[in-house]
Amino acid sequence: MTTSDEGLLILAGTPIGGSKQASDQLRETLRDADVIAAEDTRLFRTLLARIDVTTRAHIVSYFEGNESERTPGLLDDLEAGKTVVVATDAGMPSISDPGFRLVNAAIKAGIRVTAVPGPSAVTTALAVSGLPSDRFCFEGFLPRSGGPRRHRLAELATEPRTMVLFEAPHRLADFLSDAAEALGHERAAVLCRELTKPWEDVVRGTLDELHAWAVEHARGETTIVIAGHTVSAEQGLAQALVQVNARVAAGERLSGAVAEVADQTGVRRKLLYQAALDEKAHNATGRADQRP
Repeated sequence: MTTSDEGLLILAGTPIGGSKQASDQLRETLRDADVIAAEDTRLFRTLLARIDVTTRAHIVSYFEGNESERTPGLLDDLEAGKTVVVATDAGMPSISDPGFRLVNAAIKAGIRVTAVPGPSAVTTALAVSGLPSDRFCFEGFLPRSGGPRRHRLAELATEPRTMVLFEAPHRLADFLSDAAEALGHERAAVLCRELTKPWEDVVRGTLDELHAWAVEHARGETTIVIAGHTVSAEQGLAQALVQVNARVAAGERLSGAVAEVADQTGVRRKLLYQAALDEKAHNATGRADQRP
């Protein structure tokens, strides 16, 4: 790409499966770049051959171990007016992959940042999981060691959204064991491995069942989709009633408090209002019985 007065940083999403996923835009971007920062230069050159791209770009390694020391040099290239492309092994740079540090540095330097969108293991796994996808959260890789990992899982125990996580094969069984203890042995989950490839694995079951599977079959980086926390109708009503009482104690009218809490929690307004009246009547009866 011809050097201009203004540099450009491009995050290039690479195929998570077959080479047919590579877009014309990706091919053009890799062909015309001045510098390509690749997570693994050997795998990246294999990708270039697979998608039939020849590039004159200077290719440098850019991975977790050297990201901090490489970023200043890449920023110098950008400030010199070059087009720098970041490409990771599969998927989108900076999403649990190298790229965030350079993006942040480029933004601070006033350099334009854009992206070539590509397949994502996050949304692909969510879509094929069959679990609720209207609201979800992405947790990436949890801490590697057991104590911090179990602490984070405990924090996620009441997360109502579907959760998407990554895990390495040698930690998968331990992760699933800890997840079952923290989130519930019967919590529904899906393991997705080698997505969109001919030999992809999509395994559905409870966390206990998936743990048993992983002990024997874990291999390759895995995307895990876990159902969010749900409460029973009885628990939901009780929790909503506590919120209503707190609002009324703070000076709100009962009808207004019920309307607000019902909208926030999804508990039926009529049911919540009747429960509030019943509790009020019960409390009044209790006070009357205590009078001398």
